[in-house]
Amino acid sequence: MTSPDPTTAPWGAIPAHAVDAASAHLREVLATVVEHGPAQRALVVYDCRSDLARALTEGYRRNLPGAVFIDFDTVAADDVLAAFKGMAAHDLVVLIQSTNFRLEAFRIRVELFKLGLKVIEHVHLSRMPGAQGEHYIASLAYDSAYYRGVGKALKRRIDAASMGVVHSGGETLVFASPFEAAKLNVGDYSGMNNVGGQFPIGEVFTEAQDLEAVNGRVRIHVFGDTSYMVNRPATPITLIVERGRVVGTENATPEFEQVLEIIRRDEGEVWLRELGFGMNRAFTRERRVNDIGTYERMCGIHLSLGAKHGVYQKPGFKRKDARYHVDIFAVTEAVYLDDELVYQDGAWLVGAEA
Repeated sequence: MTSPDPTTAPWGAIPAHAVDAASAHLREVLATVVEHGPAQRALVVYDCRSDLARALTEGYRRNLPGAVFIDFDTVAADDVLAAFKGMAAHDLVVLIQSTNFRLEAFRIRVELFKLGLKVIEHVHLSRMPGAQGEHYIASLAYDSAYYRGVGKALKRRIDAASMGVVHSGGETLVFASPFEAAKLNVGDYSGMNNVGGQFPIGEVFTEAQDLEAVNGRVRIHVFGDTSYMVNRPATPITLIVERGRVVGTENATPEFEQVLEIIRRDEGEVWLRELGFGMNRAFTRERRVNDIGTYERMCGIHLSLGAKHGVYQKPGFKRKDARYHVDIFAVTEAVYLDDELVYQDGAWLVGAEA
């Protein structure tokens, strides 16, 4: 039996079994994560510009037979806006975007939340061609016990810790400070104002209360480049961190030096801010996708370069001057919070105990 021609197959490079998997994963997301029920309406706005967008649209068609589907490229922007405004609070809007939809000054997800709508957003799908589309589909699988149990256990450890250490390819990065209250992106919106967000999910994040208490060295296997794409150097780059700032590098590539130079040019120095505990097991150091915002959920540690962080406000950091938040991914052998080993060999070790 010959393989289907990608130019004529319904979903191009995405095989039928992966579309079946997408349908199954989305069924769980709809039922458990956003708790979409038969009493609520659904609107799916999609495009057909990428194989992955078409595959996800099919997955939603199988699960939302009563939904309204709108091809973004076949209608006027006013028609899309009118469809949004015709929805009632607690209804669901799904956005399937090969790039990201532009509706003038309308910030789609923010405005939809203001209308009281639930939102599932898939963005930059065209950045993940071929097998990467299958990795993305795998990342939509929702294991409630894992995400909610381990995620909340991690938050408890982080919030109670007085310090932390990341062991990174023979180097250590020390956070000699308590952490800001950790934020969860684990598919549990109970007690939150908004339901939904950008998918895939799977992250607990924080940063040091005292940014200047972060010192040491950390090896980076991936960074976000100037086009928001995953850049993986042949040899991990070592960052030298003093008082919360990157003061030197080893084995840096020209592309990474360009990122540092842009941050220094516009912000004066390069701060290390976010400490992210990625939980999505579909992504690993070897199993990657090109889109940095998607890969950010990778199971392991990621950090951010630059003064910008929209969640945690620090004295001396003015919003208008803080311009950059560049995700970087640490080679991670182990993570300690106080004296407790919480990560080793690619897995989180905390349980879901009360």
